Amino acid sequence: MLIRSLAVAVLAAAQAAHAQGFPDRPVKIIVPLTQGGSPDTIARTIAAGLQPAWGQPVVVENRPGGNQNIGAELVAKSAPDGYTWLLTPENVLTVNPHLGKTPFDPFADFTLVMQVARIQFLLVVHPSVPATSVQELVALARAKPGTLDFGSSGNGSPQHLGGAMLQALAGIRMNHVPYKGATQAIQDLLPGRIQVWIGAANTLLPHIKDGKLRLLAVAGSERYPTLPDVPTIAEAGVPGFALNTWLGVIMAARTPPEIVAKVNADVTRILQTPDIKARFAAIGIDVTTTSPEAFAELVREDYARWGKIIREAGIKTE
Repeated sequence: MLIRSLAVAVLAAAQAAHAQGFPDRPVKIIVPLTQGGSPDTIARTIAAGLQPAWGQPVVVENRPGGNQNIGAELVAKSAPDGYTWLLTPENVLTVNPHLGKTPFDPFADFTLVMQVARIQFLLVVHPSVPATSVQELVALARAKPGTLDFGSSGNGSPQHLGGAMLQALAGIRMNHVPYKGATQAIQDLLPGRIQVWIGAANTLLPHIKDGKLRLLAVAGSERYPTLPDVPTIAEAGVPGFALNTWLGVIMAARTPPEIVAKVNADVTRILQTPDIKARFAAIGIDVTTTSPEAFAELVREDYARWGKIIREAGIKTE
């Protein structure tokens, strides 16, 4: 017992000493999606702020695929030293485990560092779709079931769940077309190869402004402050619809708490800068940095909430 206690004490001392010198080499932020979406934008903003402050390279690496589980698995299996992070949408932790076996345990294999943002999602259609409101879209989908294609960033992604939820609550049927990321999906949405998209505001607002996409509604539970005249999907005729998405930072399980605290504090300092908050707010990204404890509570709550919704709606990967 004494030997074991001494070993634990030695390990703790070594971890503390390591944390005091952190970081002393490059840090990698893995994004489990392609470049151009909200997670990538936030990761690169964090990296740009940390690199001069830390005096070490902070590299963003996009690792899409596997329903975003590929990137998550890499982090779960990485050394618990704080040098490999995952900046991830909530579905990796709170949705994917309900849709099938994942190569990681969302609670046992990760250290939850912090929530960094909430992402405003919008419902848009290609201008060729003869619908100018949610009610008209629902009527069209009911009249011609299976003729509209809606895209997503992959099975189990927020876009997929949003489309599946819309179908379940409105009693309609559309075809799901999964992509490896939002950028690829929008490349098909703009020429009309897919017609319906529920996605992040930052990638959609420029195309809406240019008339290349038609905005029908806000997907969250509340109206978006910079679009006060645009109703939510629930207000526009589909009661009960609400897609509130967030992004968070996680690391491998057993990452020293001193490193977690440093990362949390330094990332919070960067994202809470007034100009960054304002710039993000203008494109539908609300900075919401939290403590590790508050983030863990959010993950537990949303894990239970999405599990219930997925079971009741019969949502499945395709």
